[in-house]
Amino acid sequence: MICGRISDNPLFILKNIQMAKYSAKSQKKVEKSMHEMKEGKLKSGRSGRKVTNPKQAIAIGLSEAREEGAKVPKKAASKTAKKAAPRKTAKRAAPKKAAKRAAPKKAAKRSAPKKAARRKSASKKS
Repeated sequence: MICGRISDNPLFILKNIQMAKYSAKSQKKVEKSMHEMKEGKLKSGRSGRKVTNPKQAIAIGLSEAREEGAKVPKKAASKTAKKAAPRKTAKRAAPKKAAKRAAPKKAAKRSAPKKAARRKSASKKS
């Protein structure tokens, strides 16, 4: 007997079965931490402040599950480590040149009297 749909094929089912990434225990921990966050009872471990971010609540639940030995994937690399590597290789921008101060104005003021003095001396000679 030939199966009509591909998904009914036993070989298709065997090839596409995947193991769960998170155990039931870890899922319960995350569910519990989310519930506590919504009630306003979940506190951050370090500072003791109330947690309001759902992502932070999930992270707390997963870390508690890890401590108890539940099946949880390894932690992802921290964002600071990812950002630090490109900064080391990046070239620094050249320092900005100091803005020219009032030097041109002073030179202009000094040159004006000299020109006037030259004109006077030129008129006296002739």
